[in-house]
Amino acid sequence: MDESLKLQEQEHVLIIEDDERLAELTHDYLLANGFRVSIEADGARGVERILALQPDLVILDLMLPGEDGLSICRRVRPDYPGPIMMLTARTDDMDQVLGLEMGADDYVSKPVQPRVLLARMRALLRRTDIVEPEGGARLAFGDLDIDSATREAWLSGERIDLTSAEFDLLWLLASNAGRVLTREEIFSQLRGIRYDGQDRAIDVRVSRIRPKIGDDPNQPHRIKTVRSKGYLFVRDS
Repeated sequence: MDESLKLQEQEHVLIIEDDERLAELTHDYLLANGFRVSIEADGARGVERILALQPDLVILDLMLPGEDGLSICRRVRPDYPGPIMMLTARTDDMDQVLGLEMGADDYVSKPVQPRVLLARMRALLRRTDIVEPEGGARLAFGDLDIDSATREAWLSGERIDLTSAEFDLLWLLASNAGRVLTREEIFSQLRGIRYDGQDRAIDVRVSRIRPKIGDDPNQPHRIKTVRSKGYLFVRDS
């Protein structure tokens, strides 16, 4: 196969990390596992590099010179639809919540084993492989329409601004309307990992989706929280 075609077929990962040794080790490991990898050490160039390269996945450090990862994530989200994995040495839960609220798809604390990082990356890259229900790729619930083929949703005819991770969760819940999905099921379907009982990513994402689909965050009627279990998407609300 022509070398340029081979490179084009490889999934492209952009690492934005100022720790040169960590970036190089991650680069070499991902390269050995079939990825095409780019590195950026300066946070001030992070937004520009993401938007210019449009990689298949971004590994984004939280603490960077020039501009921090939270700011970069927030700024690129309107124009970058791919998954963003935020990486940090800090363990504060609030950092995780802020990262997810800025549009990150996953949040990994350093140090992380390379095999674990690779597994979570692959889970993010499989995000479009959610099984569609019988009857097609479009679901309608009153004034809410969700289309898995275009990965878009509309409320009263107006397109809803959703990150890729938010769309995946909305589609999973909606395609199982009327059935309670446990957090364990949601984690397994969307992230390919087991729920550890503490990760708040799904809860944060649900809280962001609710107002976007016209749900009252305080008294939700469309996506209901089922205590000690998970979430229920109500078919007719």
